[in-house]
Amino acid sequence: MYGYADPMKVENLRSAYVKTGGLYYFARMIDKIRLHAVNLLPADYQQVLGLGFDGRTCRFLLVDYKDFTERVLQGGTDEELLQWCFTRGHTPTDEEIAMWNDWVRKKGWRDETSARLKKRLKESGFEDRTDIETMFDYIDLDEGRDPRHRTWDYKGEYE
Repeated sequence: MYGYADPMKVENLRSAYVKTGGLYYFARMIDKIRLHAVNLLPADYQQVLGLGFDGRTCRFLLVDYKDFTERVLQGGTDEELLQWCFTRGHTPTDEEIAMWNDWVRKKGWRDETSARLKKRLKESGFEDRTDIETMFDYIDLDEGRDPRHRTWDYKGEYE
């Protein structure tokens, strides 16, 4: 993760670009919770659990991160967990989902996070990667999924 020239490859941690019910990032948040529960989530990731994109996703869905974590650990598919959020919190409209996706996937591109993205790229030895303009692309690059080699399937996942 941050500050390492070698990519941090974490088994069973999906890209932030993977969608669940049309939402970016949700599947990744579930993976982080599950990996943490079995002590397979690296320490750098543990420091920000429930913060950043995790926190924003939960606030968007109007659910408490701690409550969501407890629900994830009870089991269920990604879709079942998303339905739990909709029932417990907020069911976004198609327009709200589109707005969420446009905002979250562009985080770091010409916004208040741009300086942090530039810092992370430098710390990780990726200063030359001027093609990395968003936090999602940085996360993928940092975890060994080079965005230059991305091919998309219908869910926005790497093939």
